[in-house]
Amino acid sequence: ETGTVDEDSEVLQGDRDWLEYWQLLFKLTVKDIEDFQKSYKNSEEELEDVKAAYLNFKGDMDRIMESVMCADYTDEPRIREMIERAIDSGELPSYKAFVRESKQKMMSRRRRVEKEAKEAKKTKDELGLGGENDLQALIQRRSKDREREMDDFFAQLEAKYGNNAKKGGKKTAAKKRKT
Repeated sequence: ETGTVDEDSEVLQGDRDWLEYWQLLFKLTVKDIEDFQKSYKNSEEELEDVKAAYLNFKGDMDRIMESVMCADYTDEPRIREMIERAIDSGELPSYKAFVRESKQKMMSRRRRVEKEAKEAKKTKDELGLGGENDLQALIQRRSKDREREMDDFFAQLEAKYGNNAKKGGKKTAAKKRKT
């Protein structure tokens, strides 16, 4: 409730609903993220972030698009326009990487992002994700799979080493009697 995590605390020991615990600490929903995205786009904060990314990456649009929050390939024309206005007003220097970027590079960036989006959708469908509690279900399913694997591992060890009760410890006892 205070926002601190004390690993030695008695509260953290034993069985605990960790999802509930972290939700207590960080009250964040998908709607909160969407609301932030709406307020961030076209804001002064986004403009400052775009300018900083432009200067930091010396006009490389690939890296600018990767580093600006909430930006995807559909936002590229808007971000490019923001940078061009800043260059025209003298706020930003003109870099060759930005001014002379070829159409081919723009299209390859777009194709790459679209391909990644398709792969992400395919993976999401394979894992059965779609709602807010899907991550929790995925973690629980993975936990059960690991538990099953561990049980199989122990069963193999038991089959291999557990049934050989006749072989152990008698040799040393026989040697001690002879002396």
